[in-house]
Amino acid sequence: MNNRRIIYQVDAFTSEPFKGNPAGVCILEKEVNEDWMKKIAAELHVSETAFIVPGKDAYKIRYFTPESEVPLCGHATLSSAHIMFETGITPEGSGIVFHSAAGILNVSKDGGWIVLDFPAYGLVRYPVPADIGLYLGAEPLEYHRTAHGWAFVLLAGEEEVRGLEPDFAAMKKSPYGDLIVTAPSSDPDYDFCVRCFVPALGINEDPVTGSAHCALVPFWNKKTGKSEFVSHQVSARGGILKVSLNGERVNISGQAVTIFKAELNH
Repeated sequence: MNNRRIIYQVDAFTSEPFKGNPAGVCILEKEVNEDWMKKIAAELHVSETAFIVPGKDAYKIRYFTPESEVPLCGHATLSSAHIMFETGITPEGSGIVFHSAAGILNVSKDGGWIVLDFPAYGLVRYPVPADIGLYLGAEPLEYHRTAHGWAFVLLAGEEEVRGLEPDFAAMKKSPYGDLIVTAPSSDPDYDFCVRCFVPALGINEDPVTGSAHCALVPFWNKKTGKSEFVSHQVSARGGILKVSLNGERVNISGQAVTIFKAELNH
């Protein structure tokens, strides 16, 4: 390797360019200053940028939004693996091991789909807060929270999920600044639909959110008894994920498309 710093932008959880969720991917030779990573993420200004450093037995991966570091990001992990397979850093038929703040993440490839092995998140149900409808613009049927900061609500149907117009400025300062919204899908090709609002991290709506499925898959498993699902994230860009529950782990499968590659001068 040389000292050039190359950055990629990838659209994740889609097979078509300009759909899914864009992520930055920067593969480095060695550890760099955290402030530099924050500046690059702010400059690229996609929902997350992943920074990868090779190690002895695995790759260290860190994720930054334009405003802060986060412990786990599904679409940036998928995008990183996509680049590593596409560029030949990881040969076809081999797997990838990432060390993240959320623990060890194993990644494999199954045909044209990249498979992420993520932790399953437990949910605790609470009474629906009286004020949540003021922020969300709809009244949930159920309200839950994860130990990882997400608020989580169930709505009656997909039409209600698609029609949401949250008050993001107010939501950012509320207990609902990291919010997963789900409902059964009205399309027979999918099991459930989802939107994710993250104004607390400077992202009003995340186009496709792999890590949210750490909570979504156990939730829908308890609702339906099924362990395999096809999820439809119904944001403006949209995304499709194949997901399954495997004990205390969630497998999240998606596709990705490289949009551009650039050399950083600073």
